[in-house]
Formats: sequence, structure tokens, C-alpha cells
Amino acid sequence: MRIGVLTGGGDCPGLNAVIRAVVRKGVATYSHEFVGFRDGWKGPLEGLSRPLGIAEVRGILPRGGTILGSSRTNPFKIENGVERIKENLAAQGVDALIAIGGEDTLGVATKLHELGVHVVGVPKTIDNDLGATDYTFGFDTAVNIAMEAIDRLHTTAESHHRTLVVEVMGRHAGWIALHAGLAGGANVILLPERQFDVEQVAGYVEKRFQHQYAPIVVVAEGAQPLDGQMVLHNQELDSFGHVRLGGIGQWLAEQLEAKTGKEARTVVLGHIQRGGTPTAFDRVLATRLGLQAIDAVHEGDWGKMVAMQSTDIVRVPLAEATRELKTVPLERYAEAEVFFGS
Repeated sequence: MRIGVLTGGGDCPGLNAVIRAVVRKGVATYSHEFVGFRDGWKGPLEGLSRPLGIAEVRGILPRGGTILGSSRTNPFKIENGVERIKENLAAQGVDALIAIGGEDTLGVATKLHELGVHVVGVPKTIDNDLGATDYTFGFDTAVNIAMEAIDRLHTTAESHHRTLVVEVMGRHAGWIALHAGLAGGANVILLPERQFDVEQVAGYVEKRFQHQYAPIVVVAEGAQPLDGQMVLHNQELDSFGHVRLGGIGQWLAEQLEAKTGKEARTVVLGHIQRGGTPTAFDRVLATRLGLQAIDAVHEGDWGKMVAMQSTDIVRVPLAEATRELKTVPLERYAEAEVFFGS
């Protein structure tokens, strides 16, 4: 077979490890041929491709980002988008696609499968919010980056007796905030799954100061105060209908400074969480997912996503994986609340 590979949506550490595993096993074990589509769904939509053989994937295991490029292109928002993809796949002799991405990328893959395109999905997102898989690669790296930042911020916060608010990624799911906050010893963690009371947060901050320590507040970008007003960078939507978030950390710092009388500063980690070399966990997980993805393609098991359940790599229907987001259960948040303000 001639197989196309693409990476869509936000980049994350581990994408290259998947590409490497798919190609190495696909060529060496099954004698398949590969073509890399550039920039997510824009590649098959516009026929943008590059060679993808063993030579092209050597040395990419530790590299962050993706050698194929990415984008947030949605072919279902473009006139004749599906027809153009089918035509370009046929023109390049591509028999099947491996789509590596998150909710949006795999949502497109699900619809294309229903329309007859041979596709297999691989779950990727630093947010760890895809259903049907316990973990997505990229998440562990993002958490470790955020944790290291929190570790460093503790010392500067103590030196100046100020509150530091750390804003991390997490539009609708607070997994990064929860794990990084717990691992980094944050004094308050705020998630999109549960609206927060600014007065209560200020109380936690004051209590921390009473213990002669400076507070660290970790807030996910999608967290909202009780009035439900999400803080937006602007009102523009991308092709998947998402607003651009940003600013909750600065807003919260201003509120806390006004209510406590103590200086508060904001640190927005942003795309630092996406960049750089993947952790060992993400390299291994991405490699295992890639190996299983090419097996699924070789067997013609279309419309499936490879997933991690317990310690096993299994196959699940794409429709099941993209049906609903995996958010933080309130009982997990309750575990973290034990440490708030202490």
C-alpha cells in the first residue's frame, strides 16, 4: 500500500516519534510506501506532500514539533473540501491515511471515514482530553514543563513575598493544571470544570501568607469565575469554531492584589508547554501508538483510533474517541483541594 501520514491541530512533543514508528515498521515489516502530507488537512486538501521514507525519519525521535508541519484547516468548512481530498489522494496513489491529531483532527477523520476514506487515527494532545484513551502523548511533557516552571517560581515568590499566578493551557479540560499544580505544590488550582469564587481564592492566598510562605496559584486558560464570564483574547473564531483564550491569569492576579493588598504577578506559560524535546514517557507512548497504527492500516481496520487503556494499546472506533471530551472528575479535584491555602 501507499499510505499518507499527516499531523493536524496544535503541535506537541512526540509527533515525530509516531511518524518514525509508522514508517520504520511499515517499510521494514510490511514493505509499504509512505507519503507525508504537509500542514494537517491542508496537505491532502491542496495536494501538498513530501517523501517519507526511512531516511527521512532518522534522528527525529527526540525532536519536538512535527517534521510534516501542522495547521487547523477544516476541509468541511471549505467548498468541495472532501471531494478535493479524495481527488488528491487518488492522484497521488494513496490507499489510506494515518491522521495524528486531537479532537478536531480526528473529528474530521471520523467524518471522512463515514464518507469512504480509509483512515486510522492516532490521539495527540497536550490537554489529555480525548475520550477512549487513558493518556495522550504530549501531556506528560507539558506537565513536566509546567511543573519545572512552578518549582522555579516558588523561590522568587518567597523572596519578594508576592503571589504568583501561573496560567497553563487547558481550554475545556484542566488536566495540565491539576497534574502540574499537584506535582509543583501549588496552593490553589483552578480548572475549567468548576467555576471559582475569587473571594475564596483570595482567602486561600491570605492564609498562605499567614504561614509566612508565598502562594502559587495555577489556573487553566479556560477557568471561569462564578459569574461565568470567560476571559478571551479576542472574539475571533478558528475554522473549528474555537475562540482564542488568554488573560484569565492577568485578570486573576489583579483581583487578588486588590483583595489581599499583596503584590501579585502573572506568568503565562503558553506555547512553551508545546515545545521542545518529549519526555521518555511520551516517546515510548508515541512509538507504541505508531506501531499499532500501522498494524491497523495493514489489516484494513479502518475507522479506528489506537488508544492506551491501562498499559495496553488497543483499537477503538474513531466515533467513540471523539464523542465527548474527557474532563477532570470532581473527585480528582477534591484530592487537590486538601492542599489549598496550606
